[in-house]
Amino acid sequence: MKRFLFAALAIVTSALLWHFGTGLRPLPGLAFLAPLPVLILAPRVSAATAFLVGSLSWLGGERQLWPYFTETLEQPVPVTVLLLGGTALLFGGIVTVTRALLLRGRPGLAVVALPAGWVTVEFLLAVAGPFGAWWSIAYTQADVLPVIQTTALTGVWGVTFLILLVPSAISVCLAPEVTQTQRLRVLGATAVVLAAVGVFGFWRLAVAPDTDSVRVGLVAVAQPPDYVPADSADGRDMAARAVAEIERLADQGAQAVVLPEKAWRADDSTLAALSGPLTEVANRRNVQVVAGLILSTGGTSYNAAIDYPSGTLYAKHYLIPGLEDEHRPGTRWQNVPGKPWALAVCFDLDHPDLVLANQRRGATLLLVPALDFTDDHWLHSRMAVLRGVESGMGVARAPQLGELVASDSRGHVLASETTDVTVTRTILADIPLTSGGTVYARFGNWFGWTCVSLFCVTLGAAAWRRTV
Repeated sequence: MKRFLFAALAIVTSALLWHFGTGLRPLPGLAFLAPLPVLILAPRVSAATAFLVGSLSWLGGERQLWPYFTETLEQPVPVTVLLLGGTALLFGGIVTVTRALLLRGRPGLAVVALPAGWVTVEFLLAVAGPFGAWWSIAYTQADVLPVIQTTALTGVWGVTFLILLVPSAISVCLAPEVTQTQRLRVLGATAVVLAAVGVFGFWRLAVAPDTDSVRVGLVAVAQPPDYVPADSADGRDMAARAVAEIERLADQGAQAVVLPEKAWRADDSTLAALSGPLTEVANRRNVQVVAGLILSTGGTSYNAAIDYPSGTLYAKHYLIPGLEDEHRPGTRWQNVPGKPWALAVCFDLDHPDLVLANQRRGATLLLVPALDFTDDHWLHSRMAVLRGVESGMGVARAPQLGELVASDSRGHVLASETTDVTVTRTILADIPLTSGGTVYARFGNWFGWTCVSLFCVTLGAAAWRRTV
C-alpha cells in the first residue's frame, strides 16, 4: 500500500511539473525537476511499476496538448494518440532502462540513459516525422539565454540533454545502490558539464555579433478572418493599408518589411492587384517588401512568399499535414536578390535542416511570413528564435494570430508584439548580422546521432547481466 501511494504521488507530482514546465507557455525551470520524482522512485519499485509511473507521468503532463493537436491543428485523432501515447510509452521505457542500469551497478550509464534516450526520441521524430523538431522540450528554455547558446554547438538536442541530465544525476546520487565514490564521480562530471555550458553561454552572449545590421519592419494589417482575394475590395483595401504601414516604416529607415503568411489569395490574373502597389512602394522607398499569399499558378496552389520589387517567389517547403494538403510544397531556395536574406514561411522554421541549408548557402537573415493560432504565439515564435541561435542567423518573423518577433543570432528578442486580425500591429528592429555560422551549422546533427549511439550503449548495458 505504501509503495502504491508513493507511486501515485510520483505520477501526480511529475505530471504537474511537466504540465507547467512544457506546453504552449512553459515555466522554464520546472522542466529540470519534472522527471525527478519518477527517477527517484524507479530503482525502489518493480520494472513494471517504473514503466507505468514513467508513462503516466509524461502522459499526464502532455495531456494539455490534446485540444491543440485535434482542434487547433486539426490533426486526426489516431495521429494525436500516437504522438501523446507513443511518446508516453517511450518515456516509461527509458525510465525502466535507467532503473535496470542502477540495479546492475552502472550509475554512470544510468545518468545518461534518460538524456540520451529522450534526445534519440526527439531527434528521430524530427528526422523521420512530418512535424520537424516541434516536439523538443528544449524550447522551454527559450528565454534563458545562456542555456540556449548550447544550440549553436549541438542544435536543440543539446538543451534537451541538459534539461534531463540534471534530474538524472540527482536521482542517481540518491539511489540506494550507488556508493559514495560513485556519487562523487557523478556529481563531479555533471558539475563540469554544467559549468562548461554556463561558461560557453555567457561567453557567447558577451561576444557581440558583427556590427552590420538590417533595420526590419514587421507588419500584420487588420483583415477579415478568411484569406482575402487580392482583387476584391477588401484585398485592395488591405494592400493600401499595408502600403501606408510600409511608408511609415520606411520613414524610420526600414530596409525590409515582412507581411504575414496567406494574407491574400491570388492567381495569375489577379496577382497584379497586390504586386502593383507593393512593387511601386518598394521601388519608390528603396525597401524590400516580403508578402505572404496563397498563389494559384498553372493549376497548382502554393503557400508563397514574394519579394518586391524583384518579384522573387518562394514556395513553402514544409506544409502542415491535413491543414495544407491542397498546396504543393516548394523545392527551391530563394534569397532576396543581391542580399544574404533568405525567404521562408512559418512551419519551415520547425525544421532545423531547412535553416541549416539556407545558412550554408550564405544567408545571414531569415525573412519569414507566418500564420499562427493565437494560443501558440509564444511557443511557435520561440522555435524560430532558436533556429536563429542554432545557425547563427537573424530572424524576422511576421505572423498573423501570433507574435511579431525580430531576434538575433544569440536569441535576444529585439522587438515583439502580439497580433490579431482586428487590429494592425507593427514593430521595427535593427537585427545584427553574423557571418561564419556556428558549430551546428558546420557539422549539423552530430550530437543527435551521438545520442542515438550512446542510448544504444545504455540499452545493451541494461540488457547485459554481469557474471561473477
